Amino acid sequence: MSDPLFSVQNQVVIVSGASRGIGYAIAEGFVQRDARVIITGRNEDNLQPAADALARFGTVRPFVCDVAKTEDIDKLVRFTLDEFGRIDSLVNVAGVNRRKPTLDITEDDYDFVMDINLKGAFLLSQAVARPMLEQGSGSQINIASLNTDRPLRNVAPYAMSKAAMGQMTKALALEWSEFGVRINAIAPGFILTDLTKKLWSDPTMQQWGQTNTPQRRLGTPADMVGTALFLASPASAFMTGQILYVDGGFTAGWNWPIPAKNQ
Repeated sequence: MSDPLFSVQNQVVIVSGASRGIGYAIAEGFVQRDARVIITGRNEDNLQPAADALARFGTVRPFVCDVAKTEDIDKLVRFTLDEFGRIDSLVNVAGVNRRKPTLDITEDDYDFVMDINLKGAFLLSQAVARPMLEQGSGSQINIASLNTDRPLRNVAPYAMSKAAMGQMTKALALEWSEFGVRINAIAPGFILTDLTKKLWSDPTMQQWGQTNTPQRRLGTPADMVGTALFLASPASAFMTGQILYVDGGFTAGWNWPIPAKNQ
């Protein structure tokens, strides 16, 4: 029996970066629960198949959008309002990474990561906030990272962008919450996706990840769905400016390699 407290039925939801991975899983979770979902991505060749797959569950519209481009964002917002008349939730998923030692990072590398991960997320939040503030309601959910808490080695621009996203979440919550628009973030742990399969296929990485994650497994994109639905629903009505770590317990502490007999 469905509980309206946790319902997202009939919501109009934009999910950026939804052609695969975490974005796709979250979009699927909303569509399956009778939300009307607009999915975005930079590449139509990837986006359209995702939309076709999601359409079997309900209402979904694909829209090609590079969040680093203001004109693309403006077109996305206009399309959504013309199509559905309002925007109830935004999930800021679009993100990229380039793994390199800091001295090898070029200006192009830096701009590529920051333009999508931080500038793009900010501009999309800003553009979507305007109709949300006019209607006096809305939920924005940013996809942060373990790097929001502390940086991983050799991903400096990515870590910087995700740390800034944590502050962006709090700053926007301070400005917009009194007008009915809530801003929260989900910080995933180590998630096994098509893009990370090669990284996590290394036995050393597998052992390290499982040792330091109390649940003893990597996460999946589906593990993010419940938290996203919760943050978009009335159940989280008094939550704003929060960063929720959905990480299998990784940020709870470290497991150190001393023998059990010496503990």
